[in-house]
Amino acid sequence: MKTVLVTGGVRGIGKSIALKFKEKGYRVCAVYSRDEEAAKAVSALGIEVYQADVSKENDVVALFQKIGVVDVLVNNAGVSLIKQIQDVTYDEYNALMSVNMGGAFLCSREAAKGMIAKQNGLIVNISSVWGEVGGSCESVYSASKAALIGFTKALAKELGWSGIRVNSVSPGVIDTKMNAHFSAEDMQALKEEIPMGRIGQGEDVANAVLYLEENTYVTGIDLPVNGGFSIV
Repeated sequence: MKTVLVTGGVRGIGKSIALKFKEKGYRVCAVYSRDEEAAKAVSALGIEVYQADVSKENDVVALFQKIGVVDVLVNNAGVSLIKQIQDVTYDEYNALMSVNMGGAFLCSREAAKGMIAKQNGLIVNISSVWGEVGGSCESVYSASKAALIGFTKALAKELGWSGIRVNSVSPGVIDTKMNAHFSAEDMQALKEEIPMGRIGQGEDVANAVLYLEENTYVTGIDLPVNGGFSIV
């Protein structure tokens, strides 16, 4: 049985990804930082849950010691920051980067050790449409997600010779708590900008990640999942 590790895997997009792989018969390990209630709910569905702060090296090393070698790593854990650049503190910048990019680096580094040993594996980084085109008042968040896309392409070149594939998925506007700050009017305005005419669901992103797992000759790509939102 293959093992899948999903960071930020107890709610939102991460939960959808975890449940998708559980349905397919994988051993699924979901990582969370603080949301105990969501973790209990996911655990009740037969998914292994582990508490760790992916921005802390010791937590990540200990996490992989507990779980063992993983076949698929999904770096989904992330935080957002909506502020104009002149109002962003350096501490806020560092805190966001340490999770969004730092967490992906640490988890990929630890996962790669086991994957290299068996000459097989898949890493999927969850980026964002803002990593592709940038988002006003989300410059730091956009920078972190753009960094993930660059990290994906470089790591795909580096690890491909060891039989490891690395890809990213860039969701657009998805119906999650991260977008709960938008008013109904805002969401309607966004919907009108999306060629497919609807807000995305976690299932849409989960299907994209599963596609990348099942297509073993696909590596180094960023797969937009945004209903056409990023079409220029």
